[in-house]
Amino acid sequence: MVQANTKKAKPSTKATQKPAAAAKAAPVKNRKPQSKPEGTAGPVKTTATARPPAPTLAKAGKRSAKAVGAAEAAAAKKERHAADKTSGQNSPLPVSKPPRSRLERAGKKYRELAKQIDSSRSYPLAEVLALAVKTSPTKFDATVELHINLAVNPTQADQNVRGTVVLPAGSGKTVKVAVLASDEDAEQLFQKLDKGNIDFDSLVATPAMMPKLGKYAKLLGPKGLMPNPKSGTVTTEPAKVVKEMAAGRLEYRVDAAGIIHLAVGKVSFGADKLLANTEAVLGSIRSAKPASVKGAYVKSVFAATSMGPSLRIDLTSLS
Repeated sequence: MVQANTKKAKPSTKATQKPAAAAKAAPVKNRKPQSKPEGTAGPVKTTATARPPAPTLAKAGKRSAKAVGAAEAAAAKKERHAADKTSGQNSPLPVSKPPRSRLERAGKKYRELAKQIDSSRSYPLAEVLALAVKTSPTKFDATVELHINLAVNPTQADQNVRGTVVLPAGSGKTVKVAVLASDEDAEQLFQKLDKGNIDFDSLVATPAMMPKLGKYAKLLGPKGLMPNPKSGTVTTEPAKVVKEMAAGRLEYRVDAAGIIHLAVGKVSFGADKLLANTEAVLGSIRSAKPASVKGAYVKSVFAATSMGPSLRIDLTSLS
């Protein structure tokens, strides 16, 4: 009787180790990740790109936060301007209206009166004054003005034309004159001037009082009120000068452009009285012609009323 071997055979260790070794797969280098098929859900991994490091800011100077911000704003503004310039090249230019003339800007009444005057021509003196009275657009008693352009250079002392004239028909204005002829007058006047109170239109003084008035030259000079021998306001006969001023004594002086501006009366005077005053003014200005001026002395003369149209006077009509 044969005895059966009941012991189980042990597997060989070599045989068992080989499959285990085979099961361990060696890592494969440069293996590409398998792409997921379309339609599969799940997060997609993305590779992060490296950002440049932020510039370090200084406390002051060109690299400070304030300077860097200003530079960026300037660059952005430059880009906007370039874009606007490029986009505006093809756009049509805006149509601007031509500027209106002075006559078009004036009121309806002024335009109607101005139609009676031909601005391209000059008129005789008597006709100019009659037209000035006729074309005055104001409701109040307007002043008639003369504007005389002289061929002088006011920067030269001998060509600084100035003088006085008594208007035969008066000036039509009430003039308040202050007189400085005694110490009593000076005390009262200086008290007002110390306070800056000027309540007169003209000031007449005697030569003896002028040194005391010198400290007020900065106050009176710019207003044209400082007495002057050339204008006749420094005199030994103040009563006579005051009487002449009340009768229509007028002072004139050429300005920096070589033009004399003065008033010869009111519209209510009428053409005849205005003509007498104008002839007296022109005669006084002719007599004040500087010796250094050669050739034509009067270049042009215009007359106008307050807010009224201007009229050119024909120089050949002036006597």
